[in-house]
Amino acid sequence: QVQLVESGGGLVQPGGSLRLSCVASGFTDSTYTMNWYRQAPGKERELVARITNFDRVTTYADSVKGRFTISRDNAKNTVTLQMNSLKPEDTAVYYCQRPPDYWGQGTQVTVSS
Repeated sequence: QVQLVESGGGLVQPGGSLRLSCVASGFTDSTYTMNWYRQAPGKERELVARITNFDRVTTYADSVKGRFTISRDNAKNTVTLQMNSLKPEDTAVYYCQRPPDYWGQGTQVTVSS
C-alpha cells in the first residue's frame, strides 16, 4: 500500500521553528521529485518547496525563501521541511506530495502567540 505520512506539526510562537517529516512507504522506487504544499483556511493549496531526486535541486515559494529548507534522505524514504522564523501567515495544514497523485494526510502548523 502506497502511503505518505507527515509528522512534526504543532503550535509555535512567531519566530520559532518546526521540523516536518514525511515518510514514504509502498513505492517501488525512490526516483521521484517530492513537494511540500500548504493550505490555509479559505485559501487555495500552494506549493511551498520542492526537491528533485538525484541532483537535489530545491525550489521555494517566495514567501518562505531564506526561512524554510527542504531535504531528503532516500535511504530512509523521508523528506523533511525545516521551518525557521515562523510567522502567523505560515499557519496552515502542510501536505507532502509525490506528484502527481500521492498525498499525505496533512499536519497542522499554527503560529500564534
